[in-house]
Amino acid sequence: MMNNKKTFEGIRKGDKRAFSKMITEHDIEMFARITGDVNPVHLDAKFAGKTIFKGKIAHGILIAGLISAALSRFPGVIIYLSQSLYFLKPVRVGDRIEAIVEVLEKADERSELRLQTICKNQMDKIVVHGEARIKVFEVEDSGEGSVRKRGADRKSEREVN
Repeated sequence: MMNNKKTFEGIRKGDKRAFSKMITEHDIEMFARITGDVNPVHLDAKFAGKTIFKGKIAHGILIAGLISAALSRFPGVIIYLSQSLYFLKPVRVGDRIEAIVEVLEKADERSELRLQTICKNQMDKIVVHGEARIKVFEVEDSGEGSVRKRGADRKSEREVN
């Protein structure tokens, strides 16, 4: 029987994960509905055309959300602790954004990672960058997706499963 345990121990400094998505008009409209952020620079082409952006742009936090998708590619269950963000360039409908995260530091005793986070457009220009801190919980794949905190004792592990 194969051991499907995904572990924090397997993560190394320099490890990277990525997620890529083309931004659509629908993405921007749904984000505005979900969050209530109805700033016309995102939704009104006529208004946005008169701004420094010369057209509609995507919400910065929508783009930053792609970082979360990249983080979810690491093994285990990922919990955000913090994220710094710097918005460098606007993102427009039709832009393909790739979020890339890289492990800068690993704190074994706390099951935490510090990561560089960047989002690039299809022209390889950085549109967002920052740093994240996350906590990683191990996943035991028993077919039921049970989760336990790394370092839990064996007795507790058996009780959960």
